[in-house]
Amino acid sequence: MLPTPQPFPLQQKLHILREHIPALAPWPAACGALIVGIWVWAASTVHHEKHELLERARITTAAQARTYAEQIERTIGQLDYIMLSLHYQWRQNGGWLNLEDQVKAGLVPEDAKLSITVFDRHGMPVTSTSPEIKGKLNIASREYFRRHASNPSGELFISKPMRSILTGRDVLIFSRRLNTEDGTFAGIMALAIEPRFLASFVDESKIGKDGFASIRTSDGVFIAAKTSRGFRTQGPNHPGAPEFSQPSGVRRTPADRYLDRKDRIVAWSTARHYPIVAVVGESEGALLEEYASRGMEIRMAAGMASMLLFLLGAAGMRRAATRIWQEEYAREVRDVYRTATENARDGFFMLRPLYGSNREIVDFLIEDCNERGALYRGLPRETMIGKTLSATMPHRFRTHMLPACRQAMEIGLVEDELDIPQPGSRTVRWMERRLVRSGAGLAVTLRDITETRLHQEALERLANADALTSLPNRHWLTHYLPAAIERAREQGKLFALMFVDLDDFKNINDTMGHEAGDELLRMTARRLQAVIRPEDKVARLGGDEFTILVEQAQSREEVATMAERIIETLRSAFALGETQRQHVVHASVGISLFPIDGADGATLLKHADIAMYAAKAQQKGTYRFFEPSLERRLVARLTREAELKIAIARGELVLHYQPRVSGDAVEITSMEALVRWMHPVQGLMQPNEFIPLAERTGLIVALGEQVIRMACEQLALWKQQGLPVVPISVNVSAQQLDTGTLSAALTDALREHALDTGLVEVEVTESATVTESGAARGELAAIQAAGIKLYVDDFGTGYSSLAQLKRLDMDGLKIDRAFTSQMLNGPDDAALFAAILAMAHALRMKVVAEGVETAEQLAALRSMACEEVQGYYISRPVPAHEAAALLKRRFLLPAQENRH
Repeated sequence: MLPTPQPFPLQQKLHILREHIPALAPWPAACGALIVGIWVWAASTVHHEKHELLERARITTAAQARTYAEQIERTIGQLDYIMLSLHYQWRQNGGWLNLEDQVKAGLVPEDAKLSITVFDRHGMPVTSTSPEIKGKLNIASREYFRRHASNPSGELFISKPMRSILTGRDVLIFSRRLNTEDGTFAGIMALAIEPRFLASFVDESKIGKDGFASIRTSDGVFIAAKTSRGFRTQGPNHPGAPEFSQPSGVRRTPADRYLDRKDRIVAWSTARHYPIVAVVGESEGALLEEYASRGMEIRMAAGMASMLLFLLGAAGMRRAATRIWQEEYAREVRDVYRTATENARDGFFMLRPLYGSNREIVDFLIEDCNERGALYRGLPRETMIGKTLSATMPHRFRTHMLPACRQAMEIGLVEDELDIPQPGSRTVRWMERRLVRSGAGLAVTLRDITETRLHQEALERLANADALTSLPNRHWLTHYLPAAIERAREQGKLFALMFVDLDDFKNINDTMGHEAGDELLRMTARRLQAVIRPEDKVARLGGDEFTILVEQAQSREEVATMAERIIETLRSAFALGETQRQHVVHASVGISLFPIDGADGATLLKHADIAMYAAKAQQKGTYRFFEPSLERRLVARLTREAELKIAIARGELVLHYQPRVSGDAVEITSMEALVRWMHPVQGLMQPNEFIPLAERTGLIVALGEQVIRMACEQLALWKQQGLPVVPISVNVSAQQLDTGTLSAALTDALREHALDTGLVEVEVTESATVTESGAARGELAAIQAAGIKLYVDDFGTGYSSLAQLKRLDMDGLKIDRAFTSQMLNGPDDAALFAAILAMAHALRMKVVAEGVETAEQLAALRSMACEEVQGYYISRPVPAHEAAALLKRRFLLPAQENRH
């Protein structure tokens, strides 16, 4: 290298310039042009990168808008499903619905911040999940009410946000029209939620500085918004209705559209089935603030290059230094390039193609690379340069690199993503690859996108996995089922869907706590995964419900075998809690088959669920295939259950009264109130037709309270009529005792009608008296403490425990009709009856013989000194007006049969 020239005196420099003007002139001109070009490049690069930055922001913003639109779709769909279910019940019940009872029965979620109301054709509330609405609101003038009244369509209508009269806050109304059987307008069903409910799913961490996510109607009406500072009920001036002329889009909106005077990129997406638009905005200023340092870096590089060019031009004017300065310039340029590339996040490679004898590219030579690129291969940079691609990556050269490089040489550009686990770079899992043809070679850029891809996978796992068991969840199942069914349809294979429910799972939670319940669910998930075939899938729907997808089943018998294996696997004891206490859990399995039981996922799920409940009802710990008759029976049962709820609410229950008489004189001493159901279609229904249903569904509590009120009301009426009233006994169930409210219901009814406590008696079955429930024992004690007599009903059919009777200290017992009917069959039967009678007398309990149907039975009971009798021989159960006539008679048998 030549030595750097020493500085010249000023006069000598001027002389050199004058002598070499023709030779020196190109240097300043060329350098000036290069400097201009550099600044043009810098400006172009900054402009291009800003454009790319904003373009990526457009793509990201549009993706967020689509995601939020899909979440809004699911949210509104769930609300609409609730309304459709209630609408169906309203229609099935002949235009009647009690939403208060729906809430009590758990059929309408109480924890969701929503209110559902049924309004009649005049706009007055009929029933509501918010009782305070009654009598306070008339919506006849509201737009959505007028729209439904004039439009016979039953479609869902979503209102604009409006001020709630009750809460004083803005609400959004979802409404559907209600029609009578002839199609005329009967009113509407309206669901009210606060607008911010629809924006609650927006993650503030994803909203950039000065960004927002808002929800509007398709005609531009603002509903709710969320920014990095939280919810807003009145947002900035977002794009209006003209910009929503397309279902989705993205555009830049100028600063004058916003109160903070900042330009934004705004994307919107409309929900597929509802006129709701998700709008996402990102501040251009915030994006450009992040880019400012990069722009400064480019300008500094351009400034440095300009300075070098200026020096190069000055050096070119110096005599005998042209080559030195040219070499220095080249060296400086290489150093700047190396500094820039080595500090970059990307790996760079310069490749030169190597051709075979047939002029086909067979390999590539690495002419240059930076340290980052060498790091991605796990080799030093010095080792990489001069090597061929086939030598540095022998395993992936033929499959991944050579085809892509050939394609880039042919078309000029190839961009893709690679999954490249490598021994030398364990942390690099995914690469973004860009191959650009540059002259006769290739410029290759590699960028590590592992963190981004891991983040995306994590989001997908969160959306599709159950947090407790790590199994696929309901969201995954709804997306997977259609594809699985389509595969089965194309292949002509049998596809089975199993609905698995753990029997009595609630007992684990109640006795051992929810932590033990969660542990049981995790262990159940592991057992299910272990027992299914590799090609099958298991998902958790929620609670203790699991779904198993059996793909490519060979036969119905194979599916049945798998169900038996699942039930047997879960029957093995689980060791739960710190004590590792053994618990045996049974599972009921319902099975539906494609295409036999349904052509889509929703139908198969519903039918498997129905089959599971049929299996549980038949015998827990078994499986059952779906049959159409199961659905019909379920619909019939649900219909009868709904009718019974309505019957209790409407007062369709009536009481008949069967007298009890003294054994010696046959004088009325008491009456037993027996409930009947006056069905509007089927007429008078006996207790055995609806009491078992009431006990299974828990309606027996409300039914029993109504019986108590009706009996007390009838007693009060008879007293007003001057009749010689006698005590009325009412039957109560174990469920009523377990609620802990029975004694209060009795005393409240007696107090309301100003009746003495001696006028009501309570009959309790033997099985209810042996309950372990502390609440039940307390209720029995409270009833006796109130002065109400207690009788053991149907004695002899249950536990018949002398110790239990002694502990409870009941006032009397009623011997079941089975003993009464058999006591004249022989000495043994008579002796058994006499023993029961003697046992009761020993405990100072009054005895009532049930089922007396003949004069011989009555005579035998008199001889045994049985205090009271009851049965058809005395009187059948009669309506209230006939019972009043019996009270007036007092003695119910002819005079010759009375020993008076």
